[in-house]
Amino acid sequence: MDYLITGGAGFIGSHLADVLIGRGDRVVALDDISTGSLDNVRHLLRHERFSLVEGTVLDHPLVAQLSGQTDVIVHLAAAVGVKLIVSQPLRSLITNIRGTEIVLDCAARAEDRVLIASTSEIYGKNATGPLNEEADRILGSPFVSRWSYSEAKAVDEILAHAYWRERGLEAIVARFFNCVGPRQTGSYGMVMPTFVRQALRGEEVTVYGTGEQRRCFCHVADTVDAIVRLLDEPSSPGDAFNVGADNEISIGELAQRILERTASSSPIVFVPYDIAYESGFEDMERRIPDTRRIRDLTGWTPSRTLDDIVDDVIAFERERAQAPG
Repeated sequence: MDYLITGGAGFIGSHLADVLIGRGDRVVALDDISTGSLDNVRHLLRHERFSLVEGTVLDHPLVAQLSGQTDVIVHLAAAVGVKLIVSQPLRSLITNIRGTEIVLDCAARAEDRVLIASTSEIYGKNATGPLNEEADRILGSPFVSRWSYSEAKAVDEILAHAYWRERGLEAIVARFFNCVGPRQTGSYGMVMPTFVRQALRGEEVTVYGTGEQRRCFCHVADTVDAIVRLLDEPSSPGDAFNVGADNEISIGELAQRILERTASSSPIVFVPYDIAYESGFEDMERRIPDTRRIRDLTGWTPSRTLDDIVDDVIAFERERAQAPG
C-alpha cells in the first residue's frame, strides 16, 4: 500500500512511518518541519520506500498531487501542545481547520481512506471517567485559547463525519489521550519529556497548577499499533475511537516518579497557571479514556506500563543529550 502521512517527520508520524516501512508499505511524509524534525526520519531518508516532501497541508495543489499517488492518508499535521495553542491561537486554528478540510477534500477526490488525528481535548472540562466516545463535551468560553483548540478539533471531526456520510469517504477519527515516548519534543508543553529533561539536567521540575490534575499516558508504539489496526479494519470508517491507556496518575506524582527513575535530586516547583500560560487559563481535573470501542473492533489494548514509558523517554533523552552537536 502507498501511504501519505501529513506531519510525517513529527513525533507520531515518524514512528508510524517506521512501522509501515517495516511491513513493506511505501510512505510519503509531508511535513513543513515547524514542530517536526529531520532527525526523526533521517534514518529513513535513503530507504527506497520512503520519501519526504517539505511542504504544508495548507498547500491544496500539493496535497492533491500527493493524495493522487497514495491509497491511504494519515492526517497527523496539526498545531499541538498547550503552549503553542495558547501563544499562537490564530495559526493553530488555521492549521487545524483549513488543513483538515484540504486533506479531506483531496482524499475524497482521490478515493483514499483517511485517518484524522483528533484529541482528548474534545471532551473539554468533562472530568467524569473513563470517558467513552459519546461523552458530553463541556467547554468554557471560546475566547479562552484552550477551548478554541477543542472547538477546532471538533470541527475536524464534524467535517470527517460529513465527508463519510455525504461523499462516501472512508474517514476514521482517532482521539489520542496523552501519547508519549521517544522523539517527543518538550518545547510546546508536553509534560513528560519536559520533566525528564529537567530532571536529567538537575534543574527545577516545573509542575503547572497544583499537580493534582490526573492523566493517563500511552506509549507511542501502542498508539501507532492502534492507528495501523484502525486503518486495516474494514468497518472502522465513519466512527471515532479513543486511543489511550488506563495508567492514571497525578501530574505531581508523575514528576516524583521521574525523579526516582532518573535518580535526580531536582526540586519540584509548582507554577500557577496564570504565570505558566495566561490569565484565565483553565485546565481539567481528570481525563481518562474508555477504549472499549477500539478493543471490541480490533482487539487493541496498550501493552506498555507507565514505568516502561518513563524509562523509554529517559533512555532517549540521555542519548539525545550525549549526541554530538
